[in-house]
Amino acid sequence: MKLLALPRTSVRTPRSAEEPTPFQRTLGLVKPHLGGQTRLMVLAAVLLLAEVAMRVLEPWPTKFVIDAVSRSLGADLNAGGPVATPRVLLLCALATVALVGLRALFNYGATVALALAGSRIATQLRARVFDHVQTLSRAQHTKGRSGDVVQRLVGDVGKLQEVAVTAGMPLVVNIVTLFTMLGVMLWLDPILAGVVVATILCFWLFSRNSGGKITRAARKTRRSEGDLANIAQETLGAMTHVQAYNMERERSEHFGGSNLKSLKDGVKARRLAAGLERRTDALVGVATATVLWLGGMRTMQGAMTPGDLVLFTTYLKTSMKPLRDLAKYTGRIARASASGERVADLLDQEPEIVSPASPVPLTRVRGEITLHDVHLSYTDGIPVLRGVDLNVKPGETVAVVGPSGSGKSTTISLLLRLIDPDQGSVQLDGIDVRDVALSQLRYRLALVQQEASLFTGTIEDNIRQGRPHASDEEVAQAVRLARVDEFTDLLPDGLQTEVSERGSSLSGGQRQRISLARAFLRNAPVLLLDEPTTGLDPENVVLVNQAISALARGRTCVLVTHDRDTAMLADRLVLMEAGRVVWQGQPKDAPWDRVLDDEQPGEVQEIAHD
Repeated sequence: MKLLALPRTSVRTPRSAEEPTPFQRTLGLVKPHLGGQTRLMVLAAVLLLAEVAMRVLEPWPTKFVIDAVSRSLGADLNAGGPVATPRVLLLCALATVALVGLRALFNYGATVALALAGSRIATQLRARVFDHVQTLSRAQHTKGRSGDVVQRLVGDVGKLQEVAVTAGMPLVVNIVTLFTMLGVMLWLDPILAGVVVATILCFWLFSRNSGGKITRAARKTRRSEGDLANIAQETLGAMTHVQAYNMERERSEHFGGSNLKSLKDGVKARRLAAGLERRTDALVGVATATVLWLGGMRTMQGAMTPGDLVLFTTYLKTSMKPLRDLAKYTGRIARASASGERVADLLDQEPEIVSPASPVPLTRVRGEITLHDVHLSYTDGIPVLRGVDLNVKPGETVAVVGPSGSGKSTTISLLLRLIDPDQGSVQLDGIDVRDVALSQLRYRLALVQQEASLFTGTIEDNIRQGRPHASDEEVAQAVRLARVDEFTDLLPDGLQTEVSERGSSLSGGQRQRISLARAFLRNAPVLLLDEPTTGLDPENVVLVNQAISALARGRTCVLVTHDRDTAMLADRLVLMEAGRVVWQGQPKDAPWDRVLDDEQPGEVQEIAHD
């Protein structure tokens, strides 16, 4: 099944001042999910602040030891203090162990808290995106690339979660550490601290434009990866066709071309990020050398003690690490912003088919269906339905036949409200289906499609989709009526037999009978059958037709078919051509030469029922 069309972003217009940046859009994605994680986030923040405090205190025992040893060796330090004794050295060593241990403990707690919060947020966001995709209309699902949507749903949301833990948390720690240590360094020696301030300003100038460039490159990379996912899904889903037509080389070349493009885009993003990191390394090297030279001079002048110099250089090293990490995390966060923007693009698509604000309740449904002057075009200027008028009485079975492309299956989609007409109305018991809540409407309808949709699980699991809370007795009755037991009784696990992907381990007839059992179990007053016997062998057609006869009994049934034997099950037959109803009457009186030979439409004829 194809999924929705997504806006192509290969050519992007310049961003206006009011338009949010990719990073802002990413924050907007996760903001609704932060409220439920408040306790974890507060706990993580407290632990992060405690870790920063340990980082600030960690070099002080080293300063005390160096100054104490210097005094013991006879150095004349302006600042007073103890001389080195075994007790002082032991206390400083124990203090270092305690500070490092506490810092590690606080870091561990913050990491676990943020990882848990990030996982919960990603889980909620992924569920939100998945639910949103399911609300989009058939028109939105018929265009686009399913592989790219899956990439956004799984890969891009996963990228946000990964970066939140591996880059987001360290980034917060490093920023707090940087400014805390900058304050301490200003207190220790304002002149040397000026070197650090100048370094931070230079880094800001270097990195100001890098984030946007990396985001644009990462956006191309993620789009290329979406193309790859789509090509892989198309190929794997049609492997029989690929192998039968010796298309392996052609598909490999197609995949290889997109793979190479993804590589080039990825290398560009990495190169930009690496360039920022290396420029930062050079800047940190210059700053460190300047502090060593200037600090050494000031120590010789007596402006600071050797311990102060060691303390300052330790702080410098610790504060320069955040700058290096900021350069590294800028690339990661830019790539995450590109992923967030792709997810936001998906969520920005408004569903075209929604329940009304004040729906009309459906109570007891009799099953009368009315299409009044229905016009519909999938593409502007190319009509699919042209003024269709059709009335199906409660309990009546109507077969809709006609050439391919005449609009037969479109009537099923209109009744399910997968699409809405451009003009006219579709009514159930005299109520326009657009005035009814989608869930209430669809609960009153049972659908059997040409290609039976089976999901991973057991045969019974697939049947229970008709009514999940049905009793075992009701399931057994649906199985018997749909003739499913005729083949499940021969299987070792019976109804508990696992169904492979898309039901490929079962025959077409078996899949269709499972679909009919699902419709039996739903027990809806209206039954919609869309080419239920197409592609089946004669034996299975007979079995399926018998099941259809039993299922349609006492229900309103709209049966779209090309099969004459199946159409003969109906009380009335409707012939459609070129989007119009051109004949209706009893099946035995139908102009079967026109139905089977796909001739051009003629004048509308009415043949009364006997």
